[in-house]
Amino acid sequence: MLETKNILLVGVGGQGIILASKVLSKGLVDAGFDVKMSEVHGMAQRGGSVTTQVRYGEKVYSPIIGKGQADILVAFEKMEAMRWIEYLKPSGKLVVNNYSIPSVPVLIGQVKYPEDIIEELKEKVDTTVIDAANAARELGNIRTQNIIMLGALVKALNITEVNWEEAIKDTVKEKYVDINLKAFDRGMELV
Repeated sequence: MLETKNILLVGVGGQGIILASKVLSKGLVDAGFDVKMSEVHGMAQRGGSVTTQVRYGEKVYSPIIGKGQADILVAFEKMEAMRWIEYLKPSGKLVVNNYSIPSVPVLIGQVKYPEDIIEELKEKVDTTVIDAANAARELGNIRTQNIIMLGALVKALNITEVNWEEAIKDTVKEKYVDINLKAFDRGMELV
């Protein structure tokens, strides 16, 4: 019997977290898993926090992940990793994009963006740092960071029983399939 796995994806509106979660969920469903997904948009269109919770296994009863229950936390923005770290279980893994999106309080000078986030995260949990922005630029499309992060997630959890190529083809707009397949492979290479 497969134990239910808990995946928490976090970031800022506009980073493609919902699309990455849909590809993830589609692939897992097609592979025969019971999957539950929950998404919270917050003030997503204004650069606010966005989270998705994906739980999969033989039988899943709820999409909600409690504090200390996530097997993996995938942070598309490093400050969001700090904000959600308490949801990771002690033996869990963190995959974090070394990428900053300043919040409104930072932009207007009320607070400073912390400089040592990655070091703090590494002290707390098993952390893999990905430079998805640079990798996406190298591929020719900065917007592929989300699928790079998805590839990193899949590699970190070793989810091999899923046809990820089909999940991407079925979920992403046709004209972006090829670049997203390359992005997925690049994300897997980075872990």
